[in-house]
Amino acid sequence: MERTKEQRMLKIPPRKIMTPGPVEVDPRVLRAMSMPILGQFDPAFTQIMNEVMVMLREAFQTKNHWAYPIDGTSRAGLEAVIASLIEPGDRMLVPIYGRFGDLFVEIGERYGAEIHTMSCPWGTVFDPQDVINEIKKVRPKVVALVHGETSTGRMQPLAEIGHACRELDTLLVVDAVATFGGADVRVDDWCLDAVIGGAQKCLSVPSGIAPITYNERIEKVILSRKKVERGIATESDKKVASAMPIRSNYFDLSQLQDYWSERRLNHHTEATSMEYALHEGLHLVLDEGLEQRFARHLLNEKALMAGIEAMGLDLFGDPDCKMPTVTCVSVPVGVNADDVRNVLLDQFGIEIAGSFGSLQGKIWRIGTMGYGCRKDNVLAVLAGLEASLIRCGVTVCRGEALQAAMDVYDEAAD
Repeated sequence: MERTKEQRMLKIPPRKIMTPGPVEVDPRVLRAMSMPILGQFDPAFTQIMNEVMVMLREAFQTKNHWAYPIDGTSRAGLEAVIASLIEPGDRMLVPIYGRFGDLFVEIGERYGAEIHTMSCPWGTVFDPQDVINEIKKVRPKVVALVHGETSTGRMQPLAEIGHACRELDTLLVVDAVATFGGADVRVDDWCLDAVIGGAQKCLSVPSGIAPITYNERIEKVILSRKKVERGIATESDKKVASAMPIRSNYFDLSQLQDYWSERRLNHHTEATSMEYALHEGLHLVLDEGLEQRFARHLLNEKALMAGIEAMGLDLFGDPDCKMPTVTCVSVPVGVNADDVRNVLLDQFGIEIAGSFGSLQGKIWRIGTMGYGCRKDNVLAVLAGLEASLIRCGVTVCRGEALQAAMDVYDEAAD
């Protein structure tokens, strides 16, 4: 049966996305993505690439030369860094306090790493000294650590671990996918060797491009693994290369460096519209100012937490290490978590998230990230969640959530 023109049209329902990502895309970013396509070697486009690198350095708070995006989701950024560092048999230490530490393990295993792990209860983070002691014991080439663990809403302190890794000549790779652009990530001050950010979270850019930065310690390893290609590699390349070539072609940072350097050696066709999106997203971050942006995320987090608790619900996890961009709420005993989420989505067009593994069905995760981190969104999710809970037969303190959140906003305005 032939479909009508109306049936063939793409229909997207309106949503408020209050998950830990993806989030609502800033309208300015959507406009930027609709701009005409340029060739990847057009001087106008390479100028955009140069500007992206400059803005990424500022957003990452680093003087690293290498700060550029990987075309692909945040996982592409994680894999590009691990693939370019790990040779079979290299020791890799992964402290796991949530779902995404396990992701580092899986990627490392695929590239032949000798994996060592340590763990702590979900809802907590590590005492930095415990991690440092394990580094001294294992002596890994790479420590891979998540900064903001969205599965539990916790944030791992990094500065002490970073300085210890520098002293012990260990490379520290950090997943800052959920904190970059929404919480303080000090690449240089904390001695972070490689950091992967996210686009679809606090930057409010669609998923599909992954900002990374890394220092000279990482670059030295990458260049030692550079594949010497006839007719392309320079004499300098040939002298430096000594280790096993990087297994992945697409995620080979030595080739991507050439692409993002003044040489502009072709590696792949750049995702032009995504580059526009990242450029505009970074512009928005820096126009707002890092300190002001971090303060905005903290204010909306505070209002959301006040409303949740006033409703009579409990927050999940250790409050001393809570992420400012993700708030986890314990599901009341006897309540079906998905039923509440479904009412919230169907009746209010608001999406919040469940969780993974041992926390599945036990917590809701509410994201306040980037463009979506706004007063109107916080008040809407509180009102919708209260009504959805009542609809599902849950007893709550009616009307208290919005008043508590509004009190926070009023105090901040005084």
